[in-house]
Amino acid sequence: MAQHSDPSGAPGTHPAPAPGSSAPAAPTPPGSGPAAPPQVLALAEERLDHRFKGLPPDADGLTVREFAEQRRELFSGGFTTPVLALSAEALEHNLAALEGYTERHGLAFAPHGKTSMAPQLFAQQLARGAWGITLANPHQVRVARAFGVSTVFLANELVDRAALHWLSGELAADPQFRLVCFVDSVRGVRLMDEALREAGGSRPVEVVVELGAGAGARTGARTPQECAAVADAVAATRTLRLVGVAGYEGEVPTATPETVREWLRRLTALARRFDAEGRFAGLREIVVSAGGSAWFDAVAEVFGDAHELPELSAPVLRLLRSGAYVSHDVGHYRELTPFNRVPDEGGLRSAFVLWAQVVSRPEPGQAFLNAGKRDAAHDLRLPRAEFVRSGAGGEVRPADGVEIVKLSDQHAWVELTGAGRDLEVGDWVGLGMSHPCTIFDRWQLIPLVAADGTVTDCVRTFF
Repeated sequence: MAQHSDPSGAPGTHPAPAPGSSAPAAPTPPGSGPAAPPQVLALAEERLDHRFKGLPPDADGLTVREFAEQRRELFSGGFTTPVLALSAEALEHNLAALEGYTERHGLAFAPHGKTSMAPQLFAQQLARGAWGITLANPHQVRVARAFGVSTVFLANELVDRAALHWLSGELAADPQFRLVCFVDSVRGVRLMDEALREAGGSRPVEVVVELGAGAGARTGARTPQECAAVADAVAATRTLRLVGVAGYEGEVPTATPETVREWLRRLTALARRFDAEGRFAGLREIVVSAGGSAWFDAVAEVFGDAHELPELSAPVLRLLRSGAYVSHDVGHYRELTPFNRVPDEGGLRSAFVLWAQVVSRPEPGQAFLNAGKRDAAHDLRLPRAEFVRSGAGGEVRPADGVEIVKLSDQHAWVELTGAGRDLEVGDWVGLGMSHPCTIFDRWQLIPLVAADGTVTDCVRTFF
């Protein structure tokens, strides 16, 4: 049987205001504020066409701005199914939640942009005080640069010769552009140095030594001695500058609050050791960075401990890099969010609902929806039926007795029990999903929907 969450903020689940009444103003469309770069504002002039699934066919030729001004209703405005809806209210709530959390704990924030790859959301995050945007590979950095992002934390090693040539030219062309990236091996440092010397750039690339999360974990040097060897290799170049240490606590094997804190203390001890050895001499700030979306409370605790991370020979930039918070989810991250452990600090709301239609009822206990692997995130767990919308009045009810049991490329297999057997061909089923990163990447243009079902804007992604 399906489980459901509180639908507050879920796009399209609230009735429209009664005639003559006033509805609350919708949140500011993402990336439309006065601080948004012109490249982001220009997205509103992109024209709609067949590239963007789920949008009304009769909207072809309209710009995104013209379409948004029509304030169409998600269920009656000509949208085709499946269609992904992003809740305007939940998005606003989540952006504010991490802005407030990082401010309270004295953390700088570089939200991980690989989650959404949406320049409009980057602009909102930066307007809310983010230090920069975290990214994972050269393509993502190029997207961010194309939309005016001036500060990037590349949470990965970079040894690609062509990408390093591009980066060298980008740094030389724009004195305001700053990029910090991981290094974790002597060979990687040598490859970077060779490529950057070939490129002939005038500005060194800033790097942080990545401390691995333990044996069997992902990237990162495993021991303090290996980290020191990497730092020595950086010091021997003119093309790189060591500015700090970093890592990702989400890869700690069999992570628990205790093991995550222990690894974070290893990271802060490495920062203290490097500083005592004079490796950060001459810096204006020292970068110490960690933090995904599952353990930012532990990061705040350890980074905020003056014994673990005191002010060093230069001010310390305590940098958090969470990304999945921006849309949250109804599965994996709902269970892992630190707000479960520190509920007094706030909370996050799932911002996505994938609306699909029942297209077949071949057997009494079986139905098929017209959304599958091409539309729905499924890498961590299957989508979950949250809502059903049916009837002439478009009533929305909980999806009791409706369970997604399998996905094909373009179909969801649905098992029906109890009240779920009332599901009919043509009904709309709202699906909650797990893992924000793989929700965003299946949709190039996502309607931003107010709680009353009004589409107020669209969010463009670049994967």
